[in-house]
Amino acid sequence: MKARSIVFLMLVAGVTLAAQSSSQERSLFDGKTSKGWRGFKKPAFPDRGWVIENGWLKHVATTGQDSAGGGDIITVDTFDNFDLQFEWKVAPGANSGVKYLVTEDRSGPIAHEYQVIDDALHPDAKIGPNRATAALYDAIAAPANKPLKPAGEINAGRIVVNGMHVEHWLNGVKVVEYELGSPALMAAKAKSKFKDEPGWGTKLKGHILLQDHGDEVAFRNIRIRELPSSTATRQ
Repeated sequence: MKARSIVFLMLVAGVTLAAQSSSQERSLFDGKTSKGWRGFKKPAFPDRGWVIENGWLKHVATTGQDSAGGGDIITVDTFDNFDLQFEWKVAPGANSGVKYLVTEDRSGPIAHEYQVIDDALHPDAKIGPNRATAALYDAIAAPANKPLKPAGEINAGRIVVNGMHVEHWLNGVKVVEYELGSPALMAAKAKSKFKDEPGWGTKLKGHILLQDHGDEVAFRNIRIRELPSSTATRQ
């Protein structure tokens, strides 16, 4: 085989391996330590509120006030195109959330949120379906017949950000999808609490955040697969 052909094949193999590497799933929580996580706008993991218990990353109930138990936690790494999967459970009456595309240049952790809540008992879920489980919080509702398991049981969540296309999944079923920057999303934003927040609804590279809402919530099997920008298409 000619040297030029060998070099070409090596280059092709290298590109293929690089693409495979970029799409490999990796864990964001090892079930034993807080490695890879820190407090929002803080250099270290909180010394209270969050505990690691039987393979769960758990926030213990405090006073019911936001950030009363150590505050929100974020991944050390940032992401823009990704497929995030996680298991979660809430105590009766609890409220939390998984936020994504989170940046620290705002006064607070304003971002897109996959709502995690007890739909049956928490009053916020009663305000409207766009504040119930798996909704894009205060913007896009998940359907009423979504496959939700009750408080105390384990649910599986999934968030896909692929180019400008975003999906929320609950227990294997896609329940929300939208396009970043689209007229439909901007119309929903205009009716939401985020109407005056610049940048909300647009594509950003940011952290994954687990919310301290003062209630008991736990997460495990948190894993992510980064999606190459060049192949950002609907899944």
